[in-house]
Amino acid sequence: MAHIQVHRDDIELESPTLVEGLPGVGLVGKIAADHLVDSLGMTHYASCHCEGLPEVAVFEENAETYQPPVRLYADESRDLLVLQSDVPVSPRSAPEFARCLTGWLAERDATALYVSGLPAEKDGVPELYGIAHGEATSILSQFDIASPDESGVVSGPTGALLYQAERDGLDAVGLVVEANRNFPDPEAARVILLDAVAPIANVEVSTDSLVEQAEEISAARERLAQRMQEANEESSKAQTMGMYQ
Repeated sequence: MAHIQVHRDDIELESPTLVEGLPGVGLVGKIAADHLVDSLGMTHYASCHCEGLPEVAVFEENAETYQPPVRLYADESRDLLVLQSDVPVSPRSAPEFARCLTGWLAERDATALYVSGLPAEKDGVPELYGIAHGEATSILSQFDIASPDESGVVSGPTGALLYQAERDGLDAVGLVVEANRNFPDPEAARVILLDAVAPIANVEVSTDSLVEQAEEISAARERLAQRMQEANEESSKAQTMGMYQ
């Protein structure tokens, strides 16, 4: 049966903020989520056993134990949740996954920050845009996050999560950042963390290492990036529709 399995009943959260880290364009969400979990020393709080998720075991170097591929980490003092995923979620499974996670978040009165990369090949600091619905739109104006300058669509699992949030009345913000379409993009993840996650979730997180260790981050995730290119339909991404779409 599809469910979220909580492992730490001793951790109490009150209207938490969730940062989603599914793999997508530039691996922006995944890089940001991984960095939050590591830099804040967050605790493995729950595991996602939702319909359609790959039933695989994930293990790490020099670790004796393994874990499910999609997990939730918590920081009680910051009232923060992070969704960490080591596998792509198939678009065919995205609706079931979105219903499973959204219902659980709604029960906890959470606010969700969903991350998507907008393929771009511009130099300089990536542009960040925000979309939301209902009361969550006030978050964008409060933290001065710009609206998109073109029409577009967020597809893949992140798009399904945004769609389900609107249906279920979950406060959700879509964070869309320009990102490299072919390679991991730590700079885009840094923009997400500094300009959106940190102020909205009221957390302090150092991002210097994301730029300083860009080559290391890219090498460590090269294999996953290649998988995302080979199975492009499994990527969450934002894209402009153009004047004829």
